Amino acid sequence: MNKAVNYSTITPEISKLTELCKMNTGIDSTLYTKYDVKRGLRDINGKGVLAGLTDISEIRSYKEEDGVSKPIDGELFYRGINIIDLVNGCSNENRFGFEEVTYLLLFGELPNKHKLKKFTELLSSYRSLPQSFVRDIIMKAPSTDMMNTLSRGVLTLYAYDQNANDITPENVLRQCLQLIAAFPLISVYGYNAYQHYFNGKSLFIHSPEENLSTAENILHLLRSTGNYTGLEARVLDLALMLHAEHGGGNNSTFTTHVVTSSGTDTYSVIAAALGSLKGPRHGGANIKVVQMFEDMKSVVKDWNDDEEISVYLADLLDKKCFDKSGLIYGMGHAVYSISDPRAIVFRSFVEKLSEEKGLTDEFGLYSKVETLAPIVIAEKRNIYKGVSANVDFYSGFAYHMLGLPLELYTPIFAIARIAGWSAHRLEELINVGKIIRPAYKSISVEKPYIPLIDR
Repeated sequence: MNKAVNYSTITPEISKLTELCKMNTGIDSTLYTKYDVKRGLRDINGKGVLAGLTDISEIRSYKEEDGVSKPIDGELFYRGINIIDLVNGCSNENRFGFEEVTYLLLFGELPNKHKLKKFTELLSSYRSLPQSFVRDIIMKAPSTDMMNTLSRGVLTLYAYDQNANDITPENVLRQCLQLIAAFPLISVYGYNAYQHYFNGKSLFIHSPEENLSTAENILHLLRSTGNYTGLEARVLDLALMLHAEHGGGNNSTFTTHVVTSSGTDTYSVIAAALGSLKGPRHGGANIKVVQMFEDMKSVVKDWNDDEEISVYLADLLDKKCFDKSGLIYGMGHAVYSISDPRAIVFRSFVEKLSEEKGLTDEFGLYSKVETLAPIVIAEKRNIYKGVSANVDFYSGFAYHMLGLPLELYTPIFAIARIAGWSAHRLEELINVGKIIRPAYKSISVEKPYIPLIDR
């Protein structure tokens, strides 16, 4: 009988093989310029390479004047409608908006009252998991990482679907709606299992309430009492609206298009998108923002002293503090330069929540950093475009005030973005094209084969 293998141990043999791999895998960085390689599918100015067309959302960060691109305040449109107008429309009528945004993204038009009611009822009817799924899948194999829990849950749902491989639009829409409804359950139940089995906390499993919105149900499922304030639910709903979609070029949505183009099933596509979103360069950024501010609060003594804050920010860029990455997390975006409209919308709601929670001093510190960081970055870095706060800058602080655990920050992003992924998967299927296959140039030098005995 073979002895048990420790899958977590890096042996000396693995270390040696890694060095061999690194030695024979490195590519001369000058070759990327020589062959005009668009690394990261972006040109030398950071502008994305056009890889497809979409009618789902649009990001505007510059305008063309006399053949010259000029940066403008960022704008985000869902199916041609400005996200600010969507938020204001729901806010002015004191209602939740994530379900309406999901309808808009999927079907390309705003629903009337009757259609919205029927759609929310449909989502509510799907807001459950297969019998014994929580016990057999989530509880019996809890994970310390909720994104892995979510991915495993999605892939396991494949086995419960008798039409899992059917990629007709009707069946894929059904699958997407069920996943949109199931994401909060898998995420929160996975966290509850983790808290119980790894941290010894009391285990509680609340059933979702059919008359509650997605945001309300998340808070209801997560809290032992099931209680929350109206403002808390509104802020979380706003976060879901703002994160639901962001163009076809972001990493996880592009992944959705790429994997969909292969003709595979919905569960495999969404699991791939989740794997992309999990990365700290994509969906995990707001965790870093919160951790950075915790470190900042322990170092900066006077939160109203611009000079002291600026020194800390400069130390961040010089890799002298926090994680020594040289980054000010939450500042800057691949597309936006002057402003991220999501951050602007979020800011006022976060300020209201800070007042309710008695955390106005912390909000003041965030505001100071938002103002000072671009100045410090401009002084320390040669940058080709402006820098402003992105949506992650305030979302982490909002989640902290809502009492959401760090482990659920990225799953919350996924709970929102599954709406956009679903719309893009359907768009790729309906407009069937070629399998997405970008070119890679080989730089290998042809070598003769040497028989084993002569090596």
